[in-house]
This record gives sequence, C-alpha cells and structure tokens, in this order.
Amino acid sequence: MIPTEVENRVATYFFHRYLPEEVMMKIVDRLLTTCVWDEEDDLDFDELVRWAIEIIDEQLEDKRFR
Repeated sequence: MIPTEVENRVATYFFHRYLPEEVMMKIVDRLLTTCVWDEEDDLDFDELVRWAIEIIDEQLEDKRFR
C-alpha cells in the first residue's frame, strides 16, 4: 500500500503541473468561497474534495494524460 503522504505529494505535483489553468481556476473559485468564510475545523473536507472532483471530471471529460 502506498502511504497517504506519498499519494498526497504526487497528487499535489500533478495538480500544479498538469491540470489546465482554467480547470484550476474553476476549482479555486468554487472552493475558496466556502473556505474563506468557515474555520478550517468546520469545513467538510470530503465535500470539498467531491466538488473538486466533479469540476475536474466535468472539465476534462475523457481526456487522458501521458
């Protein structure tokens, strides 16, 4: 099993290096509005991740990365 910390670092690298700028901006716009107004302890991280994944899936559709 891959340690969670390693998965998180790989995901962060991919997010910042390969995700198109317009997709990143949509994610930031959606999540930032929620994160700005709530304390970190009050945030539902699972919901935030679901929102980001929905945006990524919608924007990238069937595109593949190599």
